[in-house]
Amino acid sequence: MRSALITGAAARLGRAIARELHRDHRVIIHYRSSAAAAQQLVDELNAIRPGSAVALHSDLVSAADCARLAEQAAQQWGGVDVLVNNASAFFPTPVGSATEEHWDQLIGSNLKAPFFLSQALAQSLAQGSGCIVNMADIHAERPMPRHPIYCAAKAGLVMLTKSLALELAPQVRVNAVAPGAILWPEQQTVDDTSKAKVLERIPLARTGGAEDIARTVRFLVSDAPYISGQVIAVDGGRNLNI
Repeated sequence: MRSALITGAAARLGRAIARELHRDHRVIIHYRSSAAAAQQLVDELNAIRPGSAVALHSDLVSAADCARLAEQAAQQWGGVDVLVNNASAFFPTPVGSATEEHWDQLIGSNLKAPFFLSQALAQSLAQGSGCIVNMADIHAERPMPRHPIYCAAKAGLVMLTKSLALELAPQVRVNAVAPGAILWPEQQTVDDTSKAKVLERIPLARTGGAEDIARTVRFLVSDAPYISGQVIAVDGGRNLNI
């Protein structure tokens, strides 16, 4: 059975992706601060299939952090076949108030960590003809007001996806998923008026669910052997009307 490492998998989209991939993979649940939630998910998955899930902690701040996580993950079951770079910081940084710390947090989690983790696992992924799925954003191409650093980081991740697809071919496929309105941000209060304005611009007239993202990731992992270097928007058509 193949093994998958999902970063930021203790909650929200990462949790849904871990559950979906667990259908036919052993899963490594990475977490930064949500130890209890990560262990709860591991217990849930191991109750379904014993010995099929573990949790690993890493701050993913430095290249050394990424290398350690990659080594620990590969040691679990003799290698990692699938890497899902899902962990992501997200908060506004309007021009005039952004700090270097904001830059380091947003670029670090959304671009730096995916690169160094992919690099650290490249050999293991190649041995198993594996794949990488990066979690991009529809705002990588069309900027979101008050979020210039986040959007720049996700734009970099899109190019990283395409670059790695070229660099790691033919042994490793690399793709990305770009969610639209799936889950409202945890760190920010979104009022009903703001939500309504977003929904008005979605052709399908509704938000998506975490399962929509999880199923797309699973498609790219398990059912897309001739797809690489692509970014799939899962947004109800939102990118057509930004």
